[in-house]
Amino acid sequence: MKDSRIGELSGLVSDGKQLWAINDGGSKVQVFVLGRDCKVQKVLTDKTDPFDVEDLARTPDGTLWLSDTGDNKKGRLTVALLELSPQGKVTLHRLTYPDGQHDTEALIMDKAGTPYLITKDVLGEARVYRPAGPLASPGPTNLEKVGTVKIATTDTQGGPVGSIGSVLVTGGASSADGTVVALRTYTDAYVYAAPDGDVLKALQHQPVRIPLPGEKQGEAIAFDPDGTLISGSEGVGQPLRTVRGAAALAAQSGAPAEGTTGTSTSSGSAGDGAGLPLLPAAGITLAVVGLGWFGFSKLRRRARR
Repeated sequence: MKDSRIGELSGLVSDGKQLWAINDGGSKVQVFVLGRDCKVQKVLTDKTDPFDVEDLARTPDGTLWLSDTGDNKKGRLTVALLELSPQGKVTLHRLTYPDGQHDTEALIMDKAGTPYLITKDVLGEARVYRPAGPLASPGPTNLEKVGTVKIATTDTQGGPVGSIGSVLVTGGASSADGTVVALRTYTDAYVYAAPDGDVLKALQHQPVRIPLPGEKQGEAIAFDPDGTLISGSEGVGQPLRTVRGAAALAAQSGAPAEGTTGTSTSSGSAGDGAGLPLLPAAGITLAVVGLGWFGFSKLRRRARR
């Protein structure tokens, strides 16, 4: 990823032929359309000024959904989803949490087009929210808390904040057919089987953990239609990496997560992720696109309005 315009890669989706990418933050809507060589083919833009875009999803009709849900200082009264139609029209959907402010960097869209927001929590207890009713424009639409996902620390190397980065959820994705979903931290990916397309039900079960070692600030994750997992990091010159067959690994998931009660979920026990099915880091075949690691910019360096 050598294009200097994409220095803070935060969200990624793929149709197998093209990739769509967004930067963290931004002062206008910008979605970069990439070829498989990671070169920018075109840029989709709109004058709408988001606060802190953090993730990206794409529905089967070609609509792109930008998750304007970042809130490092936890001071926003509302967050938002930006709906970018294939014709280039942007529709704003403001959202409100039922229990105060949250910093959220992961968005998963289910097969029916329902968005799920998964928070970034320093204690590894990510909260899961979805709209309590149909999305309004501009809204706000109330969100409801429907579960939690507990992320255990791992010894996978990478990220900007040491071992704590292994519990911070920085991105989400779903497969093209909606039967597999994934969350990622700065260091690992977690894949869950969702055979009936039920995201919440999937997150209530043990996932398969896929280490993503060595990413400087890994926030982007996506699936190719064939089930290949794609991950990427902030920083000009960082590679995109692929894990072939990752979606198929979700078939190894399925046991109810430890400590699950009601809508609460868990993705592992304390320590290094013991108890999770694991694809060893040494066994991952990586297709590295682009050049090596360049200088790493300081985490969350921009000033917020």
